[in-house]
Amino acid sequence: MKVLLIGAGNMGAGFVKQFAAAGHQVSVTGRDAAKAQALAAQFGAQAVPSAGAAKDRDVIVLATGYTDAVAALQSVGDLEGKTVVDVTNPLAADFMSLTVGHTTSAAESIAASIPGAHVVKAFNTVFAQVLAAGPELGGQKVPVFVASDDKAAKETVKALAQSVGFDVIDAGGLRNARYLEPLGGLNIYLGYGAGLGTSIAPTWLRNI
Repeated sequence: MKVLLIGAGNMGAGFVKQFAAAGHQVSVTGRDAAKAQALAAQFGAQAVPSAGAAKDRDVIVLATGYTDAVAALQSVGDLEGKTVVDVTNPLAADFMSLTVGHTTSAAESIAASIPGAHVVKAFNTVFAQVLAAGPELGGQKVPVFVASDDKAAKETVKALAQSVGFDVIDAGGLRNARYLEPLGGLNIYLGYGAGLGTSIAPTWLRNI
């Protein structure tokens, strides 16, 4: 797939590393052009300017903070019909609580701001350190919960996650981001607030 990463921070770096290794055509853009260039060069991707970066991309992965999300998406050009992966969690300044929840979600808010795009909530429960290290913890595949109102976009993101080796759990429609974002917040609390570290990930046990 042709994948655009918006953001060259820890999550963006993990995505670029894993998607490039899986054989995808990866481009990356960010506010710091030099940082995006260095990241792209490290993993055999391409750094591109924000303007028009969404053109001809199959998937756009938003790897910024929630407060920067809409502006970052609007900076990359026309998103009509594009699959946009939202990995954000609407965290408070201390990272120990959420600023959005119960009656809506960050993902729904972002989707309302880019109505022509197909927004998919995914990867928000995966720490950057886990993403960078690979798709397994303790011999088990790390799950990626995927929620969207668009079936084709959801299947695209499922295939993208599976191509890297992650397990995929279908989490229903986009409104279920209202559950996934608190789950991401709990994971962050356990990792940092409770001192469990970042080599953890939530999962759902299934009797298959």
